[in-house]
Amino acid sequence: MKYSDVIKYRKKAIAMLKKAKIALTPEEKNNIEIVDLGLGDFEKIGLAIITYINNERYCAKELILLPYQICPEHKHPPISPSNPGKTETFRCRKGRVVLYIEGEPSEPEFPLPAKYEKFLTVRKKIILLPGEQYTIPFNTLHWFQAGKEGAIVSEFSSQSIDEKDIFTDPNIKRIPVIEK
Repeated sequence: MKYSDVIKYRKKAIAMLKKAKIALTPEEKNNIEIVDLGLGDFEKIGLAIITYINNERYCAKELILLPYQICPEHKHPPISPSNPGKTETFRCRKGRVVLYIEGEPSEPEFPLPAKYEKFLTVRKKIILLPGEQYTIPFNTLHWFQAGKEGAIVSEFSSQSIDEKDIFTDPNIKRIPVIEK
């Protein structure tokens, strides 16, 4: 992803947050992570992330998704005998987000990009509207997609170690590479 794209999508994320009346400091605005997962298709698959805090005990983030954007299927595996992996609670702040987890499958809520659909294998649907939340246990495959207006989701979790996440799509690189 080019640095100019990072700036463009960071501005879009800031505008969505402002519309939702979620205030950020200048430092937080500058540190919004634009994650294209190495796929170069950010508007379809990826997300913007603000990490408020992440330490060995807990983590708090905002996840910002553009209209119909997907955060791809992944899980947070065990890290050590004392760390079973990340447990996370998603709370929808704005828009509509459809979370998919392991369980009885259903049809996707929105159209899926054909080239990514084969990597979206879990299909138990959980719809989150503003004020609703759901907790995902550690080591559970999941993915989520925003509705037509995009979505803002607050994530509250145990420690986040993003580089340990396991994605179904082997082409994904969690840590973004930014070209100048």
